[in-house]
Amino acid sequence: MSYELIALLMFASMMVLLMTGQRVFAAIGFVAAAAGLLLYGDGAIEMPFTAAFKLFNWFPMLTLPLFIYMGYVMSESGIAEDLYRMLHVWCGRMPGGLAIGTIFLMVIISAMNGLSVAGMAIGATIALPEMLRRGYDKILITGVVQGGSSLGILVPPSVVMVLYGMIAREPVSQLWLAGVVPGLMMATMFVIYVVVRCKINPALAPVVSDEELDMPLREKLVLLRAGIIPFLIFFSMTGLFVLGYISLVESSAVGATAATLAAAFKRRLSFKVIHEISRKTLAISCMFLWLILAALAFGAVFDGLGAVRAIESLFITRWDLSPWEIIIMMQVSFIIMGMFLDDTAMLVIVAPLYIPLVDLLGFDLIWFGVLYTMTCQIAYITPPFGYNLFLMRAMAPKEIGLLDIYRSIWPFVAMMVITVVIVMIFPQVALWLPELVRGG
Repeated sequence: MSYELIALLMFASMMVLLMTGQRVFAAIGFVAAAAGLLLYGDGAIEMPFTAAFKLFNWFPMLTLPLFIYMGYVMSESGIAEDLYRMLHVWCGRMPGGLAIGTIFLMVIISAMNGLSVAGMAIGATIALPEMLRRGYDKILITGVVQGGSSLGILVPPSVVMVLYGMIAREPVSQLWLAGVVPGLMMATMFVIYVVVRCKINPALAPVVSDEELDMPLREKLVLLRAGIIPFLIFFSMTGLFVLGYISLVESSAVGATAATLAAAFKRRLSFKVIHEISRKTLAISCMFLWLILAALAFGAVFDGLGAVRAIESLFITRWDLSPWEIIIMMQVSFIIMGMFLDDTAMLVIVAPLYIPLVDLLGFDLIWFGVLYTMTCQIAYITPPFGYNLFLMRAMAPKEIGLLDIYRSIWPFVAMMVITVVIVMIFPQVALWLPELVRGG
């Protein structure tokens, strides 16, 4: 059997196991172990040890549990709920004001957490019931929460970009900066869409009653304090890192500490809250570590077969594809795989194969990292198997069914695709800010 056929068989076996509903790390690890034993014999038992110590030597891995912990502190301590109340009061008189406020909330939560799941959990459990109670169209607001929560992997501090930076050996600070403008552009498109829809059809988003919003200006200004804490946490963490005062690992520790102090300052850091935060942080962190460990073992076997060189030969020599056609094929493969895998699993599987080829073709790896992240966002919410669609179904109120979720998402998918095309045609949209900061 040729090495190309073995590589194809490994990849196909992994995808079949994933489609059976097995845990992602178990499917990847099993294929890696089976292929290693069949190809290399007993010597393959050293592979998981080598992969484990390689993982332990990645100091940026320390950022993952700290970023995850920080996001859960903001969520479980009620700081995110305070933010929503502030946005509710200040945006309630605008057409679709609560939906717009929810988009702002999603951006802020994304900037504090770096994971789409946290933003969706807050949006589905806090924002959705409030907007439904006030008569908002369920299709519109379901799309708003899903689209807004997907910004979590693009707006810094994105956990996905931390992993991409480790694999591509690119500066994480540059990747974070590269995601800012496309992320804000996407959020702006969402806001404009909501405003236009609600202007055309006001019944989609009834204006909040005067009784709820009539309060002295002094009370409204007091509510603004809810936005000060997240801003301070975000600046102390991301700002100091980008400015070069602290390292990536130190920035995650600063963010986690600042969030804990904020929760304690608001007197919401009870033993019960700490226990819940710790339990969820441990569960998500262990899932990430097992997944990366399995993917490293898989990648070692895959790369040992010469899979990277085989893909280069297939795309460039046999199919004679142009560089842009190869990039587009990669984007399509991300969308297809993203229907079955989460962003981390997809990244650790395909990045070691694609990144050397992208570099060989002469494309900027920072730019490609932003493209990958944006395409993951699209894959997350693309029917019928988008990862976030089923998370939304599990967390949304009972009156929102799976068909409603499918119907709600298409306008947001279209806006994301437009943003991806803009970044592909005009790379400086992503690269301008990193170059500005680096030049300064």
